[in-house]
Amino acid sequence: MKLEEAITTAISYEEKIRDLYAAALENIRDQRGRTLLQTLKDDEQHHLDYLESRLELWQQTGKLIIQELRSTIPSVSSISHEVNKLKDTMPKEDRGDEKQILSRALQVEVETNKFYQKMVDTLGEEGKQLFKPFLAIEEGHIAIVQAELDYLSHTGYWFDFQEFDLEY
Repeated sequence: MKLEEAITTAISYEEKIRDLYAAALENIRDQRGRTLLQTLKDDEQHHLDYLESRLELWQQTGKLIIQELRSTIPSVSSISHEVNKLKDTMPKEDRGDEKQILSRALQVEVETNKFYQKMVDTLGEEGKQLFKPFLAIEEGHIAIVQAELDYLSHTGYWFDFQEFDLEY
């Protein structure tokens, strides 16, 4: 895959996940859930803006200038720390709609992360520099969506760690 096609494809992935979060906002009443989805949507929009600016520059000059890409989503360790503090205060009612939305979001985030990993593994140096920061950011998105989904699903897992064990 050539760099321009990779950027265009990345834009499609980012639009897909941004639009999923935007649609989800229309169906979620819980303020904590809305705040999470809005933050994720805004972060995806930031990714889109960044990729579109890099594509425009590439198309105009044939050069790619990498700028620092930041995320509004905190690190995985910060997410874990903050979510553990909130765990006991979160509502316990069945929130099936949110679980469905988060399951779909997790699927798309994982798919997007795999795309970025493939680009880092297969593109030249410019492509690697462009897409490598997206890997860490998408891992943060996956972690926060997984943590919320684990909580809502009452699976006994939190950030992929078993909270309790019925075995002796």
